[in-house]
Amino acid sequence: MSDAPSTAPAPKPEQDTRTPQEKWEHRWQKGRTAWDRGSINPALNQWLAADAIPGPRVLIPGAGTGYEAVELARRGYDVTAIDFAPTAVARLRQQLKTAGVDAVVVEDDFFRWQPEQPVDAIYEQTSLCALEPTQWPAYEQRLHQWLRPGGALLALFMQTEQPGGPPYHCALEQMHALFPESRWRWPPVHP
Repeated sequence: MSDAPSTAPAPKPEQDTRTPQEKWEHRWQKGRTAWDRGSINPALNQWLAADAIPGPRVLIPGAGTGYEAVELARRGYDVTAIDFAPTAVARLRQQLKTAGVDAVVVEDDFFRWQPEQPVDAIYEQTSLCALEPTQWPAYEQRLHQWLRPGGALLALFMQTEQPGGPPYHCALEQMHALFPESRWRWPPVHP
């Protein structure tokens, strides 16, 4: 027996080999959805009151339960909501059915999906902050491809002030760099 410290390597933490879709589906199944406020974000009402949506076709990536999709459909917008977690998609479809309104609900990965035609507006609330920051430039590209010229990106950037994620902190300085004014029009006032 020796009093010398062990030279055996420390055990490595178990790697999570699930796909992003499997990880998010697991969160939905386990009810680990702290971001789900149970109603629409008040900023949407501000944008609606300001007539900030420049046309009828609205896309909601990472729609989750879809309170905003239901509200927009209720107001007559042609809504497409996309999410790749089957549980979220099922809940969104049930919300729409309960409200008696229609929207196109797509179960797919928005990095693969493409709308048939560009949309008038994109409501971005929680998708960006849920992505690894290394994916943010590719997501910005997708948003730009989906939106028609003169369309509106209605974005709420998560301010966690915490390291790691998801949700990842979306510092406004980073967002201005990710969404440069050469491609995006920033409003003078934020909701």
